[in-house]
Amino acid sequence: MLKNFENREGWIWLDGEFVEWNAAKTHIISQGLHYASAVFEGERAYNGKIFKSIEHTNRFFKSAKTIGIKIPYSEDEINKAKDNLLKKMNFENCYVRPFAWRGSNIMGLSTKKSNVHVSIAAWDDWTTYYKLEDMKEGLSLITSPWKRPPPDSIPFEAKASGPYIICTLSKSFAEEKGYNEALMLDYRGYVAEATSSNIFLIHDNEIHTPIPDCFLNGITRQTVIQMLKQKGFNLIERYIKPDELSKFEEVFLTGTAAEITPVKSIDSINFKTGDNSKTFQFMKDYRKLVTNTN
Repeated sequence: MLKNFENREGWIWLDGEFVEWNAAKTHIISQGLHYASAVFEGERAYNGKIFKSIEHTNRFFKSAKTIGIKIPYSEDEINKAKDNLLKKMNFENCYVRPFAWRGSNIMGLSTKKSNVHVSIAAWDDWTTYYKLEDMKEGLSLITSPWKRPPPDSIPFEAKASGPYIICTLSKSFAEEKGYNEALMLDYRGYVAEATSSNIFLIHDNEIHTPIPDCFLNGITRQTVIQMLKQKGFNLIERYIKPDELSKFEEVFLTGTAAEITPVKSIDSINFKTGDNSKTFQFMKDYRKLVTNTN
């Protein structure tokens, strides 16, 4: 069972220092809390090494810049802090969460003089984002009533806290209906993504995935695309209509926490899963890739 995040043993890197987990606090009057003025990353460590740590840190800083946050540390300092935290926690395989937010020295929508806090936490009980039995059998998805907004309405290229309220609402909608996940369409009605994962669809030797022009182009997504191309698959990025879903044999999701996770159904449409599926082989290939990275 997942432990309570408020009460754990260990350490969190907070504003340049290691603080005991239970003592890592921020004030309730905070721009980050009240106005979602925050950015974050989700990373995974395998065998003591964070997969694509530099790329994640680079995106962390780009996200911060996009919403006007100036992180008071260099990228190199953040990379070293992540590595030192894993050593201090004695973690080999874990999830890592860098986080930056505007603090409490001022309140209101003006951010001109706001201060910035940065933290890094890690935990080792997210071995999988979904339940193991769901990952084996495949996830059930339902189309969410909430859509990804147009790109001129949110900073979609930033991994920022604010836009995730749509994902939270979609996830809650799916779970209340008895599904594992939600399929999110974009503002035009095209297939976009799941609540925290990108989506891929398989037809013969072709693998289709939506164009990330209004949602985050995940680092895992980019990694999987490269992996599949190297294996000789025809990777097609295009706009996908919901009424095309029945034409595909398999569907899978990708994300740092989800890795590669098969989908068994979307609404009333069923897809192939199991040991003889292409997705099952991709899961093994991806796991080999992330655990053997130098």
